[in-house]
Amino acid sequence: MNLQNKIAIVTGAASGLGLATCRALAAAGATAVGFDLDQAKLDEALGAHIKGVAVDVSDEASVKAGVDAVVNMHGRVHIAVNCAGVLGPCKTISKGQLFPSDLWNRVIGVNLTGTFNVIRHAALAMTANEPEDTGERGVIINTASGAARGGQMGQAAYSASKAAVIGMTTPIARDLAEHGIRVVSISPGLFESGMSAGMPQKVFDGLIEKMLFPRRMGKASEFAALVQHVIGNAYMNATTLDIECGMR
Repeated sequence: MNLQNKIAIVTGAASGLGLATCRALAAAGATAVGFDLDQAKLDEALGAHIKGVAVDVSDEASVKAGVDAVVNMHGRVHIAVNCAGVLGPCKTISKGQLFPSDLWNRVIGVNLTGTFNVIRHAALAMTANEPEDTGERGVIINTASGAARGGQMGQAAYSASKAAVIGMTTPIARDLAEHGIRVVSISPGLFESGMSAGMPQKVFDGLIEKMLFPRRMGKASEFAALVQHVIGNAYMNATTLDIECGMR
């Protein structure tokens, strides 16, 4: 799918991977609309040239309202990139206390259910598009994580949510194939983001040591570049792409 004059929704757009993706798609010729919880932070991060809409992805009514707002503003939705996520670190049992159920539900609610909420409502809007020469009506890209396969201590909820994102990629792609909508997930390793900023130094050093070359955190712009490639490559569908510098 050519990005020129396409309408793209990006969640988690106030910071990190979502912000970099929003900027990259806009620079490539798309009209990007960023979703995030806080309108003021969105406006500050995105600036005057990219529209932001306050959306809580874990709340289906909020997602529907956000997607409807994009359709009302621009008439269509061609691309949806799910970057919204929360970490919610906590051990299963810590100091005699159980992992709190409300924390578990929040992580799953944002990372998994929130992703599916955006997929469903964005896909419904995409079905109304005229197909491209490739037959495409839309592209949906989800953010998984290397933690889906090798989570660290305290990442039970986060790893479960991201493993589920990987697990639902192919069946959703199969569901949407008849509509000309592709679905791909990207599984980043350790990237420069708000999530990695609070990581203990010992854990950070251990992860860096496992990398090949270059031994550093990934840059948000590198994630955004892969998003652009997936959008532009019509033969990429129903798969999860690792971008982790060999960290396994």
